[in-house]
Amino acid sequence: MSVEIDPARTGLLIVDLQNDFLHAQGAYGRAGQTAEAIAALPGRVAPVAGAMRAAGGWVVSTQFTLVPGKGGEPFISPHLKALRPFLGRGDFAPGSWGHALVEELQPADLTVEKIAYSAFYMTRMEWVLRKAGIETLMICGIVTNGGVASTLRAAHVRDFRTILLTDGCAAFSDAAHEAALADLASIARPMSCAEAVALASG
Repeated sequence: MSVEIDPARTGLLIVDLQNDFLHAQGAYGRAGQTAEAIAALPGRVAPVAGAMRAAGGWVVSTQFTLVPGKGGEPFISPHLKALRPFLGRGDFAPGSWGHALVEELQPADLTVEKIAYSAFYMTRMEWVLRKAGIETLMICGIVTNGGVASTLRAAHVRDFRTILLTDGCAAFSDAAHEAALADLASIARPMSCAEAVALASG
């Protein structure tokens, strides 16, 4: 079945492709928490972002955020602290280099801070998407079974049309990535980054 989009009403939604996750000097890189599949994502997603910009579409970035409390110590959910005990002061801090979208994908037209897996949970995401007139979301980023899945499901229940860029997202294991793709196929149109470029380019 063919797919058509109106670029002006379509957003490339980039989930958490930030320096603190991807760069060698970021929080995860310093802790040795890297994956080849994740490191490859900016290069795969960049052509889609370029095609969307050229067609008059939107580039939307979600920024995972650790909100600093008193003394700069970040608020970290217990499950995340147990999973990633290396996270601490200055990591994913608003306005910091680590918090920013990776350079290869800048600039984003819209940026939304998020504090949980879903970019819609207690954020202004739905508000800015509606104000921009966005009806279709091409979703990519990390991790497929975490932030990508939660954000895509939240978009789906809000009646956004969802396209999942299958090679534009990744997880820390191929098994987790593939399982998430299979789970999401019922609510999102799967598409490669190359197919998304062709679609945006008309």
